[in-house]
Amino acid sequence: MARRTGGRGKASAGATPAVTLLTRLAIPFTAHHYDHDPGVASFGREAADELGVDPARVFKTLVVDLSAGGGRGLGVTVLPVEGRLDLKAAGAAFGVKKVALADSAAAERSSGYVVGGISPLGQRTVLPTVLEETALLHDTIYVSGGARGFDVELAPTDLVAALSATTAPLLR
Repeated sequence: MARRTGGRGKASAGATPAVTLLTRLAIPFTAHHYDHDPGVASFGREAADELGVDPARVFKTLVVDLSAGGGRGLGVTVLPVEGRLDLKAAGAAFGVKKVALADSAAAERSSGYVVGGISPLGQRTVLPTVLEETALLHDTIYVSGGARGFDVELAPTDLVAALSATTAPLLR
């Protein structure tokens, strides 16, 4: 069962680094909590279903390895939960030939979050970030708030601003 908590743009005790960042930057957002099922395979689809939101507005965060295409380090891609990442398109967005999905342990180490709860916001290590351009078609989108069962809703332009992100086509 989904429930809205925390109000718009207010950090609360136990706030995730994502909420802390949005609050510090005075970016309006709405916190959405839902009961996460540990047996679910698709965290993003679960969020869309539990929150009763069109999956095109719910975005997943994938950490990618730029060394697969001649670059160095990691990057972050943010795309609709039902979309498939085009590794070459993502590479082009980062200025390399292609990317590969980062190992889960590397993604968790870099972000400070657990898989299924990796937020593009408030990551331990600030990484270059690319948002799928279709996000801009929506007034608001949902991204992980930094924990399984917790999403934040915000304007895609605010997400771009908070992350100094770029937008590009990332989908197959």
